[in-house]
Amino acid sequence: MELSTALRTTGSVRAFTDEAVDDATLYALLDDARFAPSGGNRQGWRVAVVRDLAKREALAELMRPVWDDYVAVRGTGMTPFTVVDPGTYQPAERAPGHSPNDLLDNIATTPVVLVVAADLSLVSMMDKDLDRAAITGGASIYPFCWNLLLAARDRGLGGVMTTFLARAEPAAAPLLGLPANYAIASTIFIGHPVHQPTKLKRAPVEAFATIDGFAGEAFAG
Repeated sequence: MELSTALRTTGSVRAFTDEAVDDATLYALLDDARFAPSGGNRQGWRVAVVRDLAKREALAELMRPVWDDYVAVRGTGMTPFTVVDPGTYQPAERAPGHSPNDLLDNIATTPVVLVVAADLSLVSMMDKDLDRAAITGGASIYPFCWNLLLAARDRGLGGVMTTFLARAEPAAAPLLGLPANYAIASTIFIGHPVHQPTKLKRAPVEAFATIDGFAGEAFAG
């Protein structure tokens, strides 16, 4: 697949057929993904390939309350879990029962479930001392996650990267044997898509690129 095509057609896939993804293919995805850039080329990612069905269901149970809160906050018109003006939402305000989520509800039959963790001792957090939430460390881990999804798309597969498990990390850590000083960065689901999205909706360049600063005129090319 042409790189430009892959970049423009790799959407989030959350529903998969029951066709398996063999180990050789999964190995090839990881083998491609490892060429992602990272700070100092330290490659601080670790991947748990979760096959045990009981463990999968346990992870889903940890993520469901997070998803329910996400849906409830989104329903108020706010950005869920934002660090900017997070509002006063309380979990007790969520509707009773669980909100449907294909990924969590069908986790037992998803062909590939991966938990990606970052070795924090290998991540340079350039903004760790600023008076706001740190974000720059993600530059050393999320390119690897994105490479996985691009590699999957190149092979006719689909997938999605989620971060719900990170909120439940204290409970997930012993379940996964997460080493000390590691952080859960994402859970990635991969399989043969029921539908492969190819027409993605994104804002045009003029909506986010400006000249000589963020208050400058739009960059129109």
